Amino acid sequence: MMENIKNKRITLLSPFIIIFGNILSALIFGKLIGKWSFIPLIIIEWFLFLFFILKFGEESSIKNWLKKGNKNWFWIIITLIIGLIPIPIFIKHNHLLQDWSVFIPWILLALINPWLEEFYWRGFLSDATKKWNSLLSILFTSFLFAMNHFVFGINSEIFRENAVVISTFIMGIVWAITYKKTNSLRWVILSHFLVDFLNLSAPAFLDLFSARM
Repeated sequence: MMENIKNKRITLLSPFIIIFGNILSALIFGKLIGKWSFIPLIIIEWFLFLFFILKFGEESSIKNWLKKGNKNWFWIIITLIIGLIPIPIFIKHNHLLQDWSVFIPWILLALINPWLEEFYWRGFLSDATKKWNSLLSILFTSFLFAMNHFVFGINSEIFRENAVVISTFIMGIVWAITYKKTNSLRWVILSHFLVDFLNLSAPAFLDLFSARM
């Protein structure tokens, strides 16, 4: 019983630990490699996600998150629309991907990041707060999700803009609702992949274009 309470507390503290760790990483690596600090920052973050999920999550969690789930087409469609919103950014700035040093981190981020972020922010944290009031659970995970992205603004001008925090907060809300409605992360991960793919994450971290288009 005491062990479960301890694990629950660590789980609820984990997003603050991750955000604090990201701040330290951004400050340290920012001084060493400038805007390229997003690479070690994200890798460290991924390991923290995995650590908390594997150490304090349920053994069957990932299997449950990836199950077929319920078909709530309204929220599935909204989720997919969210994923397609950055299409204009991709159309206008995809020429930036011609440089392999930008292309490689961009494609790796798009392929890996959606899984780990959704496993943690929507799966792990939403499950940990499922006994809370539903609105409070959604706002808790979505707000911290947005604040975690704001940390990238330490070394990236684009990520300092209010639009980034607002958009990630809205995405977090929609994805959290979709997870609760469908009881699956399948559609959420797909939407997150589309956002990372179309939003040109690596060029954005490097401030190679303006968030205002």
